[in-house]
Amino acid sequence: MTKRLLILLFSSISLSWAAPSKAPQVITQQEIQKVTQQYGLLAANRLKAWQELVNENYQKPENIKLDKVNRFFNEARFVSDAEHWKQKDYWATPVELLATDAGDCEDFVIAKYFTLKAMGVAESKLYLTYVKAIRLRQAHMVLTYFKTPKSIPLVLDNINYRIVPATQRRDLIPIYSFNGDGLWLSKQRGKGAPVKGGTQKLENWNRLLKRMQQ
Repeated sequence: MTKRLLILLFSSISLSWAAPSKAPQVITQQEIQKVTQQYGLLAANRLKAWQELVNENYQKPENIKLDKVNRFFNEARFVSDAEHWKQKDYWATPVELLATDAGDCEDFVIAKYFTLKAMGVAESKLYLTYVKAIRLRQAHMVLTYFKTPKSIPLVLDNINYRIVPATQRRDLIPIYSFNGDGLWLSKQRGKGAPVKGGTQKLENWNRLLKRMQQ
């Protein structure tokens, strides 16, 4: 049984918000209360488990952070936007993903990206990367992690749970990558060439950031 499930089962024990030094608070009690009213106790407990994930792994090496975060969010169900949100393309916040315990590939990547940032991984190492999934014959999104700017990126995915270098994911063809710093065309298995205008071209991303700020 995973630790996340254990936390959900024993939810009657109140969560201590005293985190290790400098570990950020990714969810507030007010937000948890709001989610409890709308989605119930299990949803609230998933948010508590998220905070516990950050608290316990904030000071650990980055390879452990990658593994823990990837496993945690991959436990959610994959559901298309049309079925889940009744919209053609909707990018959910990490709170929305955990509250409903479901989302599509973009939602998984967004949650992993912001959680790793909260755990101290530099934004310059993390990229939301659009790819073509050859076997699925469709567009897909993964999170890529660069240990150094010239490193072969590691791929965090909700289809293949193993974190491996991009060179070992021949089933994926990179198209473009982005984060808060910019947008890159991926002509290789890396960041590729920068695109003029950066993330201003990504309307869904900008709408997501506004909702998270609110």
